[in-house]
Parts: sequence; C-alpha cells; structure tokens
Amino acid sequence: MDLKEIKAIIDLMKKNSLSEFELEQKDFKIKLKRGMDGADDGTLALPRMAAMPMATLPAPMAAPALQAAAMPAAPAASETEIKSPMIGTFYRSPAPDAASYVDVGVEVGPDTVVCIIEAMKVMNEIKAETRGVITALLAENAKPVEFGQPLFRIRPL
Repeated sequence: MDLKEIKAIIDLMKKNSLSEFELEQKDFKIKLKRGMDGADDGTLALPRMAAMPMATLPAPMAAPALQAAAMPAAPAASETEIKSPMIGTFYRSPAPDAASYVDVGVEVGPDTVVCIIEAMKVMNEIKAETRGVITALLAENAKPVEFGQPLFRIRPL
C-alpha cells in the first residue's frame, strides 16, 4: 500500500465521519484513528497511523479447488483494472430488477458509470475514468469489496 492509497483512505474517513479504520492484507496491516487527542481549539488532530508487518498466520482451511476458482486470470499486458475507491457493497445495476451498467465487451468512456458501491447507506457511482472495452468482471454482484480491489478489467482504446 502506498502513501496515495493511505491518503485516499483518510479522505474517505473525513468525508464519511469515520473515527477508525483498519485494513489487513497478506503481510500488511494498517489501523487509522481520528480524534481530538486533547486538542483544546476544537480542531481535529492528525490521524494516528500504525503500519506494521503482520506475524505469519496459518493458512485458512479451505478447499484448494475453491481457492483456485476464486483467483481471476492475470490481465494481459495491455489491459488495466478499474479498482474500488472505497470499502462497500458492489452492485452491477442501479436496482435489482434493472439491467447491468456494463457487461463484457461493452465500450466505455471516462464518464461511463460502471457500477455502484454502497458505503454507509450512500450509493456511490463508480466511473470508468478511462476509455476502453470491458474484458472481465472481477467482483460479484451484491458482495462486499475492499479498497483497491479490482472490479473490472478493461482494454484501453
């Protein structure tokens, strides 16, 4: 995780009035807290951040076939990914009975809405931010997604 991603998390925390955020990935853990920390002037103190490598944890007990099926194929060198800008619930369409925003093979532009991510009861439209053709759907509808998780694979035009 780089500094740009951490700053994005801090901005989301401020925007959504969150006081604490914790993320664990393979060998990385970050915990962010916001608070007054004794400030008398009513201003918020800088977020306290702690990033540390995690101790080696035992592998989860899951069927190897399930793990292999859950891993999407590696993208071609010319393809990029549309990643989740936040933690939330991924939706491919604006309503359960509505058509999906995009499917494999659909050409998108920078302002094309590709999905919605619900975070704290707010529906956030996610745009492609690039021009290309959707080549893969990487997230499952109505399932949670993490910050930075690939949602779609796109071949630039």
